[in-house]
Amino acid sequence: MFGTAPLAEADKDRLRGLYRDFGQAEIDWLAEKEAVTRHDVKAVEYLVRDRLSLLGLDAIAELTHFACTSEDVNSVSYALTVKRAVENVWLPALDAVIAKLRELGVEHADAAMLSRTHGQPATPSTMGKELAVFAWRLERVREQIAASDYLAKFSGATGTWSAHLSADPDADWPTIAREYVEGLGLGFNILTTQIESHDWQVELYDRVRHAGGILHNLATDIWTYISIGYFTQIPVAGATGSSTMPHKINPIRFENAEANLELSAALLGSLSQTLVTSRMQRDLTDSTTQRNIGVAFGHSLLALDNLRRGLGEISLAREVLLDDLDHNWEVLAEAIQTVIRAEVVAGRSTISDPYALLKELTRGHRVGAAELAEFVETLEIGDAAKQRLLALTPVTYTGIAERLAK
Repeated sequence: MFGTAPLAEADKDRLRGLYRDFGQAEIDWLAEKEAVTRHDVKAVEYLVRDRLSLLGLDAIAELTHFACTSEDVNSVSYALTVKRAVENVWLPALDAVIAKLRELGVEHADAAMLSRTHGQPATPSTMGKELAVFAWRLERVREQIAASDYLAKFSGATGTWSAHLSADPDADWPTIAREYVEGLGLGFNILTTQIESHDWQVELYDRVRHAGGILHNLATDIWTYISIGYFTQIPVAGATGSSTMPHKINPIRFENAEANLELSAALLGSLSQTLVTSRMQRDLTDSTTQRNIGVAFGHSLLALDNLRRGLGEISLAREVLLDDLDHNWEVLAEAIQTVIRAEVVAGRSTISDPYALLKELTRGHRVGAAELAEFVETLEIGDAAKQRLLALTPVTYTGIAERLAK
């Protein structure tokens, strides 16, 4: 193109050295130049031209930033940077948390526990199943994030390839641009204003924020389980839980995760809200906003690290779970009234309004094993159903929770 001869392989390798060997000298050079240009991309252009001259490649110097607008460079750079950060750093950190949850889910699959809906005793589950719920939620969002688009443009000042066509009207510039962008492993956005519209970023950050919300829910639930004694924290040698209370082991991993997830969510939400809009064909609000992408992911990574480590520093107190279940036999009221309903439908009972009957027995006060057994013995139901209810305990009333956990 433009009569330039193809570069020799040796020259291509020297060009690649410009970014492979980028270091403090280049950073200092750019800082000095940007202080004059007041434009970051222009400073980079001058750096590239300077290095081309030093390499004896002045013949192609005029192709530096040829027919480009800054966003042609920045959209590619941000897409590459964010893609590599998500795929090589953030997703592996999330995977480590999911893997730990799966491991704990299997380990505690059979650990019956009292559920709490609205904070009140409810139908038992198992700790393994409850942890598996979080793993399942995170896996769904993880797949959405892993399938994210990372788009870039390369179409000039207002997305029309106007300058390109002025220089060479016979070149198929959209195809050239597409091949270049896709050759970098990115998606190509053919229809833009001066900037790539950032919609892919909005989609990604909303999904990462969604994952953060699930992780925040995990952190608060584990914190609560620790507070009621379901989990104990494994002491770390030399660590101090409280400056004045020697007995304490504070759940700092989960509290730190909460705080970092909240900061990450705030930044990601701001990014999504701001980046979706660009006045007319261009404004610079996105330029400042995008400088905080790394901060948002940084807080999320801190949270993931704390969660992974925290999940490895807790031990399930099965005896506490069992004691809690033994003090809440009234949760079997659901099973009893449901069995009565089935018996009525089957023609083996004439009891009316089983729900009201069990409500009168259990609502607002505790009922023990003996009281429930005595109540069941008086019920007008089939013998097989009666025996099933008499054999039922809060520990065994967990449905298929163990299977779900695995």
